[in-house]
Amino acid sequence: MAHRPLRALVYGDVNLNLIDGSAIWLQGIVQVLDRLGCEVSLLLKSPVRTTRLLDPLMALPGVTVHRPYEERLLDGVTGTGMSPLQASRLLRLLDRQEPYDLIVLRGQRMVHQVVANGGMEGRLWPYLTDIPQSVPEMGETALTQLTEVAEASRVLLCQTEELRCFLEGSVPAACGKCLLLPPLVPEIGAEQPPQRRPPESRPVKLVYTGKYAPHWKTYEMTSLPALLRAGGVPAELHMVGDKIHTDRADPDYGRRMLQALRSAPGVVWHGGHSREDAMQLAASCDVGLSWRHPQLDASLELSTKVLEFGALGLPVVLNRTPMHEELLGVDYPLFVGDSPEGVGDPSGAVVETIATAVRSPQTYQLAADRCREAARRFTLDQAVERMRTHIDRVFPSARALAERSAPLRVGVAGHDLKFFSRLLDYLRALPGVEVRLDQWESLGSHDPVASRELLKWADVIVCEWCGPVAVWYSRHKRNDQRLIVRLHRFELYASWPSRVDIDAVDQVVCVSPHYARLTRERTGWPADKIVVVPNWVDAEAYDRSKLTGAQFHLGLIGITPSRKRPDLALDVLEELRRRDPRFHLFAKTKMTWDYWWMWNKAEEREHCDEMLARVQRSPMLRGAVVFDPFGPDVAAWLRRIGFVLSTSDDESFHLAPAEGMASGAVPVLRNWPGVETIYDTRWVHRDPAEMAEAIHAIVREGRWDDERALAKEQAREAYDLGRVGEMFTRLLTENLPPRSMLWGSEPDKMAPTT
Repeated sequence: MAHRPLRALVYGDVNLNLIDGSAIWLQGIVQVLDRLGCEVSLLLKSPVRTTRLLDPLMALPGVTVHRPYEERLLDGVTGTGMSPLQASRLLRLLDRQEPYDLIVLRGQRMVHQVVANGGMEGRLWPYLTDIPQSVPEMGETALTQLTEVAEASRVLLCQTEELRCFLEGSVPAACGKCLLLPPLVPEIGAEQPPQRRPPESRPVKLVYTGKYAPHWKTYEMTSLPALLRAGGVPAELHMVGDKIHTDRADPDYGRRMLQALRSAPGVVWHGGHSREDAMQLAASCDVGLSWRHPQLDASLELSTKVLEFGALGLPVVLNRTPMHEELLGVDYPLFVGDSPEGVGDPSGAVVETIATAVRSPQTYQLAADRCREAARRFTLDQAVERMRTHIDRVFPSARALAERSAPLRVGVAGHDLKFFSRLLDYLRALPGVEVRLDQWESLGSHDPVASRELLKWADVIVCEWCGPVAVWYSRHKRNDQRLIVRLHRFELYASWPSRVDIDAVDQVVCVSPHYARLTRERTGWPADKIVVVPNWVDAEAYDRSKLTGAQFHLGLIGITPSRKRPDLALDVLEELRRRDPRFHLFAKTKMTWDYWWMWNKAEEREHCDEMLARVQRSPMLRGAVVFDPFGPDVAAWLRRIGFVLSTSDDESFHLAPAEGMASGAVPVLRNWPGVETIYDTRWVHRDPAEMAEAIHAIVREGRWDDERALAKEQAREAYDLGRVGEMFTRLLTENLPPRSMLWGSEPDKMAPTT
């Protein structure tokens, strides 16, 4: 089937007449989508007074710019632009004319208004910045609104890893939807010199571009030239921008700021300019300024101007924060703000830092090089490739369905779809596929009328769980319909498989070769009907930088029931801490008492009590075991984990090691039955002592980065959602022999071995 280009609608609660980070973002996201071949519609918020940011977009043939106040699409627009309610109504109007595939929005109030109006669910791609960015700020109202936004959105775009992790930890509905889209740096027209030197025979030129606001310390900046000259350093300050914020706490701020721009000694105010002209002007200067009030040090956003200055090879004076240390290195020489007094007093740390950079060519060059290298990670080309990955993830192709002349109608039936949720999203996103659900009320309870309606409609039926749902559909399906049944560990030891009409089933899907073999042995079903499609991992979502010290952190995901054997994980930790006390164990889990049916079993209670008592009493374990709450924010949690343990007595697949591998952690697996058919045998060990020895050797010998890189590569190759989705898509239209779904050369090998 031929498919048209994706249609994207873009709107930001942003005034493109003014140059600031949000306006630059809006221009950049349109350019990125255009480069990816999308048909882009940009809806402007405000009447156009200057086209300096708009002109580059108007020149793109694939971009349509909507000016509602000129096209008479909307009445009552003021000079500041549309309200969130007006914008949401107009977005809905444009979407009704010809629906868009993705709708990229910026501005929390406006996004929530769009969600409240409805009609765009599943197509929203909000870029979240102006949201609460700390636990105290995340009140009940904000949490409710963000939950509603997350539930209605297909993707949530986050500027930084810190913001993504905070959002996932605060809003469970956001987990699995948050994708990184860092700021992008514009292309520099002229080649920048590989090296810069501080000026010797002229005043040092400081530069600031962007908005003027109290917390951005722009008023205090205007005193820097005079203070530097008083200290023997001739200086000028060049300021670019015309957006002066009002401040309720200081109503006179706007007047003072404007007066300082016009008359402060050594200050040259250039007013508003196009993005390109502002960059060119900054390139002629020597030092960029981006230091701020200490209250902004906890911000989860990254300043665009720091990256823009870096692209020009300009060293930047900025606050010392964890995010800036990760960006530029802890030894970056132009950090200020180790104390609130240092930031608040321009005659102190800031002046001294600038003077040091001017007087020391080595310091100046080191800072310039660090800023330049940092900016190279945020180019337009890299933003395009990152967004391409996101779009390919959300809008997969379907080679197996390419020759069809009509959509394939797929019905999915089951009582619990949590293990099928992302495959369901994948199928719904496929071009040429229509999906409907038959949601059973419980394991054995359903609406027969709804099930028969699905039977009439569907070309293919997928039963999630080989339980009563598989029994019913195997006895009622038409001869011209395909029936696929996903079988889990739970059903294999129950009576339902024996009641399934296997002649009516086209394929039974197991998650590992070991359980495929057990299924053949226990049911006697034909081998050619049993196929292996592994569990999936969203490798892109798990691929995040590790936190400092992760190589000393062991991770367990789920410690109940007792056959997960957390006691053996404690054995591993004790052995490691005898050699190196830096090792700790983190368990992200529900506890036994969180499952009433498990807590009712005496042996489960006893196992839990013994484990907790041991953690308290053992000198090697006391203070070294952390129980983190169960939740969907596994990808964020894994940033602190360097080794993921699997100590179970048995597993059908055990997804946790694959998730850890995708995150860049090293899997350390006990030799439970079938583990070698899922994971590389290099990760498999006989007992806790051998597991501890392997971990210690990897850290002691400096092999952790190499081992985790290999693990990450294996996870992507074997279990990435895109690969598993392609496998499952083939099942919709064709029978596959068992070995065609395996990776290794041996019938019972899935994962590549080394």
